[in-house]
Amino acid sequence: MSACRLCGAPLEHVVADLGVSPVSNDFLREEDLGRMEPFYPLCALVCEVCLLVQLEAFEPPEKIFSDDYAYFSSFSTGWLDHARRYTDAIVERLGLGAESKVVEIASNDGYLLQYFVARGIPVLGVEPTANTAAVAIAKGVPTEVRFFGSETAADLHRAGHAADLLIANNVLAHVPDLNDFVEGLSLLLAPEGVLTIEFPHLLRLLEEAQFDTIYHEHYSYFSLLTASRALERHGLAIFDVEEMPTHGGSLRIYAGHAPREPGERVRELRERERGAGLEELPTYLAFADRVRREKREIVRFFIEQKEAGVSIAGYGAPAKGNTLLNYCGIGRDFIDYTVDLNPHKQGRYLPGTRIPIRDPDEIRRTQPALVFILPWNLRDEVMEQLAFVREWGGRFAARSPEIRIFL
Repeated sequence: MSACRLCGAPLEHVVADLGVSPVSNDFLREEDLGRMEPFYPLCALVCEVCLLVQLEAFEPPEKIFSDDYAYFSSFSTGWLDHARRYTDAIVERLGLGAESKVVEIASNDGYLLQYFVARGIPVLGVEPTANTAAVAIAKGVPTEVRFFGSETAADLHRAGHAADLLIANNVLAHVPDLNDFVEGLSLLLAPEGVLTIEFPHLLRLLEEAQFDTIYHEHYSYFSLLTASRALERHGLAIFDVEEMPTHGGSLRIYAGHAPREPGERVRELRERERGAGLEELPTYLAFADRVRREKREIVRFFIEQKEAGVSIAGYGAPAKGNTLLNYCGIGRDFIDYTVDLNPHKQGRYLPGTRIPIRDPDEIRRTQPALVFILPWNLRDEVMEQLAFVREWGGRFAARSPEIRIFL
């Protein structure tokens, strides 16, 4: 029996069993198609003591976040806009300037820190994947190519990189050793510094059946309540929170070294989470049946479309899409191909289903009757980008949260 990565209690309660699946960002090359793919259990569990939802770690982060990592943040214009707005707001809120130090953990291709650099604010990125870090460095974003934890934090602190603003966007879920990671945040944050962390909100995952946001790269799934517990174990306290639409519904928390008093938005959201049952084990256990119902609806949708003679192309190659396709058994018998703006994914194949990934121009060339948007959180952005699909009477489909067609 596994132990909870936050409190160490035994794990035995299932939130969602999604069968077995390949690692969702392990895209295949042509020469891989004749080889066996590793599949691992994809089963979300909940700790009955601290109520952290989590996966067992079957692959170490060094293998998942390798030098061949295919996710580059800057290929989403919506995400760049989000990063720019955050920069404007936090610089004003904290009064950051040339004497400040901003450090981002999991800084990827410099999508965010580039905006601080443009303002003349000293920055440092910490990013384990060398290929994305190289892109950031080419943009003028100094980057340490390392995994982050207490050892890295201590080294950076000794080197003079104590952070007035420490940023960790969509990385808290990606670390198997949660306590070591949060201890590193505490070590690197300056005494009066501010830590901001963004992560998908577990409340939205449960309320909207976002089972496809469960994948092997996401070791943990956080509510405000569980994030508070994780930080408090290492002397950090949340004092503000914002709810955002990104990634299907996310939280941005603001924290500092304790003691810090929680603001009204923190108190209100904690009460709302309690009211939704996030402090009660049965809330999590009831999710499994809903996931199974969602699977049947998705499979039924695709069968109906194909029996009606509808040609279907996909849009995107996100991790969430690979969870959905593998769990529901949707392969090339339903989706002819998918497209992605990221050239690092083009010419490869989705893991498990082996659906080919092509350049977006393929949609204009083949004129599919239906484009299934796998990154449903970017639905509006994608539909605007592919507005020409309507020229031949094509339509779009996406989860919203139930699967539906958009004209």
